[in-house]
Amino acid sequence: MRKVYAIGESLIDIIFSQGDVKAARPGGSMLNSSISLGRVGTETIFISEFGTDLGGGYLADFLEKNRVKTHHIHRYTKGKTAIALAFLNEKGDASYDFYKSYPEDRLKLTLPEFTPDDILLFGSFFGIDPAIRKKVLKVVKAAKKGGAMIVYDPNIRKPHAHQLEKLRPYILENMNLADIVRGSDEDMEIIFGESSVKKLSQIPQLLNKLLIITRSATVVFLESPLHSASYPVPEIEVVSTIGAGDNFNAGLIYGLIRQDVVRETLNNTSPEQWEKIIGYATAFASEVCMSYDNYISTEFARNCC
Repeated sequence: MRKVYAIGESLIDIIFSQGDVKAARPGGSMLNSSISLGRVGTETIFISEFGTDLGGGYLADFLEKNRVKTHHIHRYTKGKTAIALAFLNEKGDASYDFYKSYPEDRLKLTLPEFTPDDILLFGSFFGIDPAIRKKVLKVVKAAKKGGAMIVYDPNIRKPHAHQLEKLRPYILENMNLADIVRGSDEDMEIIFGESSVKKLSQIPQLLNKLLIITRSATVVFLESPLHSASYPVPEIEVVSTIGAGDNFNAGLIYGLIRQDVVRETLNNTSPEQWEKIIGYATAFASEVCMSYDNYISTEFARNCC
């Protein structure tokens, strides 16, 4: 069975809407993707860090119950598991306050042994955090050396925009290492001041990459060296968009596996295959937006796959 590795942040989301607490859920972009992949039966290994406190125990139990392997997670004793307060507006979009108490020595882990059948997903602030940059980069370069397919989602939030000049070299390095760059048009506007897919595909770090850009809840653009396409997104009643992009990534990876696409065959994937792959991605994202959960439901996982 093919393996998916996801490296990223772990935290507990407390979700507010209209002044009330609506839910508390395990969260973090790559954790959300991992849970959905685990629920559809993909062999998924999560690489992360959280405490040995009660919050960390809650996350560990949740991951294991959803068939996500946790042997590459660093459980620290000094510090506390991170918490995010997510405040939803009338459109279901979130603004965040984060509460983090990490130890000085972070992300202690052994490198996985990657193979050409594997996929690595990484991104968000965790992928460019100066405090752990060298350790994350070791994992990504090990995946590259092992021939794994690398999917990068920059997922740059507006609160980090003021740090962009410092962080941009890390983002560009990540793009250089990736085989697929998947971002929103807002991400690309923040990073490059540009959201046109055609123009973005000519940027040196994105040249000859497979580029997938999502534009809100309306359309998905795909640009590769051999194929260009756009795909409409179905209209839904949105409750929360917290896990939308994370689950688009999960559906994308699930579709790649279902279509038996590996790194060597990525650019030869047919238009018919891409339609099915993007179909999974938009279905996963739509499902998540209709609830306060950050991942697809177990019922959806049973019925869709």
